[in-house]
Amino acid sequence: QVQLVESGGGSVQAGGSLRLSCAASGNTNSRNYMAWFRQAPGKEREGVAGIYTGTANPYYADSVKGRFTISQDNAKNTVYLQMNSLKPEDTAMYYCATNYVGGGLWDTRRYKYWGQGTQVTVSS
Repeated sequence: QVQLVESGGGSVQAGGSLRLSCAASGNTNSRNYMAWFRQAPGKEREGVAGIYTGTANPYYADSVKGRFTISQDNAKNTVYLQMNSLKPEDTAMYYCATNYVGGGLWDTRRYKYWGQGTQVTVSS
C-alpha cells in the first residue's frame, strides 16, 4: 500500500504561481512513476505531468508545457509540481497518483494509488 498526501493548493490571480507537493508513505519502493492529474467541475480527470522515479524523465500535457515543472525528492518520497503563469482554466482539484501499471500515461485507470487532492483556484 502507498498513501499519498497532496498539499500546496490555494487561490491565486492569473499569472501567479503555486507549488504543489505530494508526499508518499507506506511501500514507497513500489513507486515507479508519479503523476499529477486534475479535475475541474463537470469535466473528466485529465493528466497534467508525470515523472519516472528512477530516471526522472518528465512528461507534460500540452496544455501545461512551458508553464509547469514536475520534480522529485526521492529522499523525501515527495513529488512537486511548480505551476507558473497560471490561468483561470487551470482551476481544478489536483491529484497525484502512483504505481502505474502500464498503458496510457494519462489514463486514470492505469494507476493503483491516489491522493485526496488539493484545490487550485485561479481568478482572472
